[in-house]
Amino acid sequence: MSDSKSEKVLTARGIVTEALPSTLFRVKMDNSSEDAKEILAYLGGKMRMHRIKVLIGDAVEIVLDPYGGKGRIIKRL
Repeated sequence: MSDSKSEKVLTARGIVTEALPSTLFRVKMDNSSEDAKEILAYLGGKMRMHRIKVLIGDAVEIVLDPYGGKGRIIKRL
């Protein structure tokens, strides 16, 4: 068994560009280059539990999936 504290958590910041059905969002990563990467992100458990709304244009903090592709929105900035 692996201890969850020993795993490295990758976080990034981005801006929500599109709201999709079932609490999915398209987020443009906050890079200095013009060709910034866009990923799909879903709302984390605490965001759903406390009914925190995320709108287009909001800056968010994301925990990235180690395999790439998706992320989990954990904080609205």
